[in-house]
Amino acid sequence: MPLMDLSRHIEMKWIKPPVFALCLAPLAQLTWTALHNGLGANPVESITHATGTWTLVFLCVTLSITPLRRLLHQNWFVRFRRMFGLFAFFFGCLHLATYVWLDKTFDFSEMTKDVYKRPFITAGFMAFLLMVPLAVTSTSGMIRRLGGKRWQMLHRLVYVSAIAGAIHYYWLVKSDETLPLRFAAIVGTLLLYRLLLLGFRGRIQPNRVPGSVVRVSQSVR
Repeated sequence: MPLMDLSRHIEMKWIKPPVFALCLAPLAQLTWTALHNGLGANPVESITHATGTWTLVFLCVTLSITPLRRLLHQNWFVRFRRMFGLFAFFFGCLHLATYVWLDKTFDFSEMTKDVYKRPFITAGFMAFLLMVPLAVTSTSGMIRRLGGKRWQMLHRLVYVSAIAGAIHYYWLVKSDETLPLRFAAIVGTLLLYRLLLLGFRGRIQPNRVPGSVVRVSQSVR
């Protein structure tokens, strides 16, 4: 028996603020830890890892919205997808800023060398750059300007960004690969779900009778 959709009973104006605050909790914790000298011997590395990890967390949460909505029959989950996606971009910006400002101190020649010579940096930059158009086109106005189909096609880049982010993390670590592999497994599972869903839609699409044909047949009767 499918679960009842709670969309009509959910008041977004009461739920979104605490969810927004909860999404800021990792940043608040990181700031508190930094202010109390709890980042360890290499604080820049700690900030880099924390912001990068939370970028991947929010990317995975964003990608999981559609499967959860379908499996649990809760359409109201979709209303949080843009928020989670923008928080992924926000933490991605913090991750990049940490690298540019605290790690490389705006040495762009050194950063250019990193992009060309260090594959994990290349993958990380790719993951971030793919998130930029997604964040820019996340508004309702951009959806109307692009059109629904083109907007959906563009926002499938989130899967490529998540894959690049998981690869970036895996290539970065040198000892314990458990967490990067977990992220890779989650992203892979979500991508497989999307591919299976697209394949299922492609199989049933030819069997659908266009609405215009149905109306004509009914009028003939």
